Amino acid sequence: MDLDVLKKRWVKILAPIIDTVLLGSAILLAIKTEQYPLSQHWLTAKIFALIIYIALGMVALSYGRTKNIRITAWFAALFCFGYIVSVAVTRNPVIFY
Repeated sequence: MDLDVLKKRWVKILAPIIDTVLLGSAILLAIKTEQYPLSQHWLTAKIFALIIYIALGMVALSYGRTKNIRITAWFAALFCFGYIVSVAVTRNPVIFY
């Protein structure tokens, strides 16, 4: 993985914008559909997974001290993204159902 691309200005600007749009759209969707996170277990799991995904992305893109930490955070973020998609499709927070 080429870590030089992580130092580019557009990556440092675009990543937080994408995270903000994702979190904002999750909150707006919950409000618009009147499915509030604490009353819907699948939506609660999805929003918590989104917050974890954002944190892992921050570690992978900037806060990871070593290359191994960044790569591990990147793979964990990919797994988290897959979990978010799985919960969105099945509306079930259990992974292996």
